[in-house]
Amino acid sequence: MWIYFNSNPANRAVEDCTVRALSKALGISWDEAHMELSEASRQMATMMHDNSVIGAILRQNGFYRYVISNICPACYTISDFCEDHPRGTYVLGTGTHVVAVKDGDWFDSWDSGQEIPTYYWSKKVK
Repeated sequence: MWIYFNSNPANRAVEDCTVRALSKALGISWDEAHMELSEASRQMATMMHDNSVIGAILRQNGFYRYVISNICPACYTISDFCEDHPRGTYVLGTGTHVVAVKDGDWFDSWDSGQEIPTYYWSKKVK
């Protein structure tokens, strides 16, 4: 189920999906997520929303990356993923959007449930 989530401190609707997703998945503030992304992107000489930057931060925090099966590339949605993953913390990427999923719910500033994820990051539970 979609749960409205906007950790932006000014409650702005800006293109900050990566910051919001990492904020939720890592349990940190929007400012902390922004700072981590900014510093990593500076060190890597690329943009904050680049997959390599997102991946570096998630790996440092115990996440592992997986590709979503290509069996039905146009019909498996974020909503479907949530139904299939009722437990755990995930970060999904669609190619143009990033969203956090926790225990079967997706947290976003808009209902992105019909977007098509291509990969996801999963935090291993001890």
